[in-house]
Amino acid sequence: MPRKFELRKEITLKATPEQVWEAIATGPGIDAWFMGRNEVEPREGGRTAMTIGPSTEEGTVTAWDPPRRFAYGGRYPDAEDFMAFEWLIEGRGDGTCVLRLVQSGVLGDDWESEYDALDTGWDMFLHQLAQYLAWFRGRAAAPVMAMVPDAGDVEQIWPRLYDGLGLDGPATEGDKVRLTPEGLNPIEGVVDYVSPDTLGVRTEDGLYRFVRGHNGMVAAGHHLYADGVDADEAERAWQAWLGRVFQTSQ
Repeated sequence: MPRKFELRKEITLKATPEQVWEAIATGPGIDAWFMGRNEVEPREGGRTAMTIGPSTEEGTVTAWDPPRRFAYGGRYPDAEDFMAFEWLIEGRGDGTCVLRLVQSGVLGDDWESEYDALDTGWDMFLHQLAQYLAWFRGRAAAPVMAMVPDAGDVEQIWPRLYDGLGLDGPATEGDKVRLTPEGLNPIEGVVDYVSPDTLGVRTEDGLYRFVRGHNGMVAAGHHLYADGVDADEAERAWQAWLGRVFQTSQ
């Protein structure tokens, strides 16, 4: 049965509170490291929106105190009830700051799996935020999201992804890699994130993420910082690549 939850996360970032605020409380800033394409109306009572494909989740700003506290929430299509997010920024004297996140709301019948997915997902996204602030701060991103909802046997997802990316097998953080996805330009970079369900590669002009869901979903979620990137064109190319790797119709 549905149940209430509260999830807390904390990360220390090498950035000023103002730089972190720009990344978490503005549409272009959120676009540069999080999911979808985002909008934030900068005031208490303002509108927030996150668009992924044909779906847009809207919310309301409930706290606006730059550069210290930003909170928002709403009733989203995939949630049982109200979902709330609160960001707290605490500056330190050494050029760093602590960012704290509190997410609360109601999860559905499969709440344990949903909670675990949120927990591990935020670990990856907060790492991605740190990578953005360290390597790409202030640069606009073309966010790319391609997905196959059911990629078949979960145990075969990684072998098929590795093969499709031209990798001999699992990589470890710090490895230099050259990805060769068919139909796209080769990608040279360093592995910056590895978990049982995620492979992350950082290049000179992008953060590339490949994710396996517990339900057989597989996704390619990238942030491309090079000038002149057409996000829609890149998204179509990665969607077509996923379709070829997992033999789905487009």
